[in-house]
Formats: sequence, structure tokens, C-alpha cells
Amino acid sequence: MALPLPWELWAELPVEKRIFCSVLLFSWAVYLWEAFLAHRQRRVYRTTTHVPWELGQIMDSETFEKSRLYQLDKSTFSFWSGLYSEVEGTLILLCGGIPFLWNVSEKISGRAGFGPEYEIVQSLVFLLLATLFSAVTGLPWSLYNTFVIEEKHGFNQQTLGFFFKDAIKKFVVTQCILLPVTSLLLYIIKIGGDYFFIYAWLFTLVVSLVLVTIYADYIAPLFDKFIPLPEGELKQEIEVMAKSIDFPLTKVYVVEGSKRSSHSNAYFYGFFKNKRIVLFDTLLEDYSALNKEPSEESEDAEDEETKSKVKNKKQGCKNEEVLAVLGHELGHWKLGHTIKNIVISQMNSFLCFFLFAVLIGRKELFAAFGFYETQPTLIGLMIIFQFIFSPYNEVLSFCLTVLSRRFEFQADAFAKELGKAEDLYSALIKLNKDNLGFPVSDWIFSMWHYSHPPLLERLQALKDSKQD
Repeated sequence: MALPLPWELWAELPVEKRIFCSVLLFSWAVYLWEAFLAHRQRRVYRTTTHVPWELGQIMDSETFEKSRLYQLDKSTFSFWSGLYSEVEGTLILLCGGIPFLWNVSEKISGRAGFGPEYEIVQSLVFLLLATLFSAVTGLPWSLYNTFVIEEKHGFNQQTLGFFFKDAIKKFVVTQCILLPVTSLLLYIIKIGGDYFFIYAWLFTLVVSLVLVTIYADYIAPLFDKFIPLPEGELKQEIEVMAKSIDFPLTKVYVVEGSKRSSHSNAYFYGFFKNKRIVLFDTLLEDYSALNKEPSEESEDAEDEETKSKVKNKKQGCKNEEVLAVLGHELGHWKLGHTIKNIVISQMNSFLCFFLFAVLIGRKELFAAFGFYETQPTLIGLMIIFQFIFSPYNEVLSFCLTVLSRRFEFQADAFAKELGKAEDLYSALIKLNKDNLGFPVSDWIFSMWHYSHPPLLERLQALKDSKQD
């Protein structure tokens, strides 16, 4: 008697079993693909022990070795944390963790009836428990990353007390936003009728625009101190550059990013005629705490919670280089990259809500994850958006990564047109050094993961412009 073939056994499985197995198989396939890419990149870190000849003029051997060891430690950490996350997710699905937590939330919420309002209350309890579980299980990994890896390589600036205070504050603020937004979204889906997906999409659009608008003014200051950039040459030059390209700049802030990390960053935000620019103090040579003597350090109450880590190294960029970095960032605005990203995001959001409306009535989707008698809306959102859409999300993520690299080249080209090619060239080298970025990468890993072009490619494009 011949044994049944694998696809024959597969065809005999109930639909819900096939859905469940497909989700698990795809999840592990993605994990193995990512592990394969990470292995290729780790091999680059291990074998590239000397500065390649094309980097000889822009990176010294000491910085190259520090960068190599830092990225190697990060890659190893990512491997183990990724494996833990995949095993944890698999066990949660196999052991019925989602329906178990839903039943626990029902008992806690004291649900005594039926209807939208009862399910919403239970959903909020479930969401609170799920995010709390995620925060607790992720805490050891976050601690290790901050106080072992980042500490070892000179980036961590936090004390343990500051870390926990920050983590609790982030959790509370997140819940204050997440729970009301989720409750309103669930209510809209419940009462929206046949076209609820349109109303749900419009609601999430409004919420996202509001959050983008208020984040830097009302949310970010809960965690970091924002101070106006003092009057002086840098501020004047920023205002002149903004005016030259009709950027409606209203304020320029410096944020104390050095309280947490010595990594650098800069961004702008705001809609219409109300734009602000935010510079991390670690980006500015004159503001970086690592460039100051201990006596220059601030001694206010908040800074007492932060370690004083004055190192014998220079960090940050000169004013001309800061302007070049801002020229790149403003290029994103002038070329419409911000608007394009918003449009793509909202088109994707609308498509997902439409497909959710098509699939939400399929009981086998709920049965696949242990919900045989009830089909809670929040669980439907989780199953469809997180599991069923996962292949689509992987493809979309790759496409957006490719688009992002294209946008970065275009923003660099815009900075060139402003006459900032030479300063941007030197700024990219400094930022790469300050952040211990490793300039050599495996081509497949780079293609799949890098939202910014590799350093050498950006420098070559700028070098061509400088020679012209």
C-alpha cells in the first residue's frame, strides 16, 4: 500500500489547520531567510579585518576595528534575540496563548453581557495584558543591549534608574494613546455597517496626522529636553538656507539625545506653514557632551540621573557640515518624499482595511487560532493584519526599502545643488565614525535591509559631483 503524498495529506487537513500551519511555516521561512542574510553579513564582519584600499582615505584602522567589533556584537545579539522571539511566538500559537489571554481578559473585565461596549472593554483589557507581556519579556533583551553592548562600545549614557523610569513612562504614554484610539476604532468598525472600512481608514488617517503634528511638541518633550537653538551663526545660516528653498521654518530646536545615547540624528516635522527642525546635541560639535570638560556639564536634577561620560574624542559636525546634513533632510521635503511616503502609507492602509472587511466574516480564520465560538473584532484585526497579511507585508517592506534608498540618493543630489557636496561628504564620514557604522556589507543583506545606500555608494556620488 503506497503512502499518501505530502500534498495529499495537506489537502485532507481542515481549512483552519491549513491556515494555522501556513502561518507558522511562513513565519519560520522568514526567520530562516533573515538568519541566512545575517550569517552572510556576520561573515563579512569576521573576515574583513583590514581597511579596504578604497576606504583608506576616509577611515583609520582603529575606527574600522571598533566599528567591526560593534557590528559583530550587534549581529550576534540580533541572532539570539530573533531566535528567542520566533520560538516564543511559535509556542504562544501552539499552546493557545491568544485565546487563553482573551479568556483571562474576559474574567478581569467582568463581562456580564453582550454588545459592542462589552467586547470593547474586554478588548482593551486584552490589549493591555498583551502589551504588558511583550514589555516584560522584552525587558531583559533591552537591558542587555543597553548596558552590555551599547555600554561596551561607548554609546550608552543612561543609568539603570533612568532606564527604568524611561521604560515605565513610555509604557504609560503608549497606553494613554493606544487604548482610546483602539476603543474608538473598534466602535467605528462595529457600527460602520457595510462601509465600515472607509470610516476606519479615515479615522486612522486623522489619528496619524494628529500624532505626527503633536509628537514633537507634546509627546517627545515628556522624555527629552528641547531647547531653542540659540541665536548665532548656525541659526542664521539655517534660516537663510530654509528661506532659499521656501521651507516655512518657524523654530529650530536642540534635543538632549546625549542623555540616552551618543548616536546622532536630525529631523523636521510639522504641516503646512509651521515647520520645525530638530537637531540632536550629539550632531553638533559645539553641543556634544562628549566634547566638553566635566566642569562644563550641566548639573540640573535630570542630568544627575545620567552618567557623566566624558571621553577623549571629538564628536559631531562643524556648522558647515550640519548645514549640509540639513540640506539633505530638506531635500526630502522639497522633492516631495514626505508626502509620497504618506500617500503610499495611506493607500496601503486603505487596501488593508478593505481586505479586512472581506475576510472578517470567515469563521475558519478565527477557528485556526482557537476561537471557535466567538469572533472578536480585535482578534480579527490581529489575525488578519499580523498573520494573514504577513507575506504581503514582507514584499511591501522590501519595496519600500528600495524606494527609500532612491529617495536618499535624490536628497543627496539636492544637497549638491545647494553647493553642499563637499561638506556632506565629510559629514557622512564623521557620522559613520561617530555611530561606528561598518562601511562594508554583503550585497544581499544590503539590498534587503538597508533603507539608506551604503556609505561608499553615497560618497562616490558626492565625489563625482565635487570633481565636476
